[in-house]
Amino acid sequence: MTLQTVADAVGVSRMTVSNAFSRPDQLSAPLRERILEAARELGYAGPDPSARALARGSTGAVGVVLTDSLEYPFTDEVAMSFLGAIARELEPTGLALTLLSGAESEDRVPARDVAMDGALVYSCDPSSAAVEWLGKRGLPMVFVDQAPAKGIPSVNVDDRGGARAAAQHLVDLGHRRIGLVLSVPAAPYGLVDDPLDGPLGHPVRQRLLGWLDVLAAAGITSRAARIPMSDPDSCVEAAQALLRLEDRPTAILCFSDVIAATVVQVAQDLGLQVPSDVSVVGFDDSPVAARVRPALTTVRQDFPEKGRAAAAALTAALSGGAPQRARHTVLPTALVVRESTAPPAAR
Repeated sequence: MTLQTVADAVGVSRMTVSNAFSRPDQLSAPLRERILEAARELGYAGPDPSARALARGSTGAVGVVLTDSLEYPFTDEVAMSFLGAIARELEPTGLALTLLSGAESEDRVPARDVAMDGALVYSCDPSSAAVEWLGKRGLPMVFVDQAPAKGIPSVNVDDRGGARAAAQHLVDLGHRRIGLVLSVPAAPYGLVDDPLDGPLGHPVRQRLLGWLDVLAAAGITSRAARIPMSDPDSCVEAAQALLRLEDRPTAILCFSDVIAATVVQVAQDLGLQVPSDVSVVGFDDSPVAARVRPALTTVRQDFPEKGRAAAAALTAALSGGAPQRARHTVLPTALVVRESTAPPAAR
């Protein structure tokens, strides 16, 4: 079955049949319904999507480029909330979401090969070549949880300000031995003397700098552990290494709530009480923060608003209007104090 088959059956032109599927506003409602009914009876499913995209110069899809495997957004509650907000924002536009890994192999480069009209680059490894490929293709981009770049709209949260608030909370409680756990894209891993030494994603760098702003001002030298991204076993090992130090921390600042929840579990497994023996602070205020016992003190960011802002920035970039100055949006964060922090016990 082809467009011409339907056109002959209804007695209209091929273009009229094509408009019934692709440009319904060009036809009266009764005529369009007559064409669609004929197509159903003849078993015609509509114009080939690839040919339709070629004809209009648009795929109808936007990419979301991720550092981690494509499984990550289906298992991480922060990513799910963020992507859900993007999907809700894009639904009225008819645009579809395509998830892409920033990784590449000799014959597979998703950022180069996958058809899309634009892309959201989400918390992507700064060393990834994906951004370079998207730029070579001339695709509109929006950075999310990335270091802002000239000419590219970006959406971030106030990671550094939120981290300062978290560190200051511990200092105000009286803590002076404070550990740090960072999630990083590449080695060095494990306990390190300088947590800034080695590759860091934009959010972790900003959170680390926020912690150090406060700790340095208070004259505190912290112990830090760097762990690979999305590696639960390494998180356990890092928590054990910090908590088994002879002069162990009385408090630990964590890059995320997921890491903080693991630190709480490891502390309890080692016979320590949270927060009387060790206070733990997360970041994100994801659903896990309220599920952990004790509930986590953390820093809240608004994932749905970040998703809405990112989708709005991308649809604006895709609109085809006059070029506008790239806007760099920074959303606020806020400290949320719960039961996982308390003054250090006298020793």
